[in-house]
Amino acid sequence: MKTQTPADSRTAISGAGPGIYRDGTYLDNNQTWHVEDSAWKAKKISEILERNRIVFDTVVEIGCGAGEILNQLRMRYPKAEFCGFDVSPQANLLSSARQTERLTFYQKDLLTEDRNFDLTLCIDVFEHVEDYLGFLKALRSKGCRTIFHIPLDLSVQTILRVSPIRRSRESVGHLHYFTKESALATLAHCGFRVIDCFFTSDTLDLPRPNWRTKAMKLPRRLAYVLSPDFAARTLGGFSLMVLAE
Repeated sequence: MKTQTPADSRTAISGAGPGIYRDGTYLDNNQTWHVEDSAWKAKKISEILERNRIVFDTVVEIGCGAGEILNQLRMRYPKAEFCGFDVSPQANLLSSARQTERLTFYQKDLLTEDRNFDLTLCIDVFEHVEDYLGFLKALRSKGCRTIFHIPLDLSVQTILRVSPIRRSRESVGHLHYFTKESALATLAHCGFRVIDCFFTSDTLDLPRPNWRTKAMKLPRRLAYVLSPDFAARTLGGFSLMVLAE
């Protein structure tokens, strides 16, 4: 039996095996591959870059999916070179339509490549990875700085209801669940030094059809005004944008 490496394990989803990203299962469950959120995520990435005055020439995204985040960033930073890596043939088919002279995509695992970049993007990725600690330790060597976007699935509300955590596993393949504190502790454990971080919330910024999300919008907004940490810890619906080196 083949020993699973960290590179293999980043696509190993409990109950589905590593084929979920290769056999079309993930695309069946997420037919847009979250393209509708990409412009918003690119804007948040730009925000953390600009408020820390980060200068870069080369950018790589691991687990780039359909490639629209990189496409949005390419338009924001016309002098930089961008490339995306994803093991999924379905994702590669979607991303290849966005390829340009300054934006290239590869159906490969970045962790097996002998390449280094000024900036690495890991946007909503390591919560899917079985050996997420090994994955993060290997990722450190790929960029001078790394930007993470980490869903904060754990809150008082999600623990009490249970179903949101179950849905995040069944629909998008989350294997690990984080709070702000556990996410930052995980990065520190794997050798990253956090430079900056802030909360993001697609549930506040973007239209969502789910009635529960709509009902929670005002309480979340009010709680966030009082205390962002309190809002994320109790009501949920937040992610964490992190710049690290």
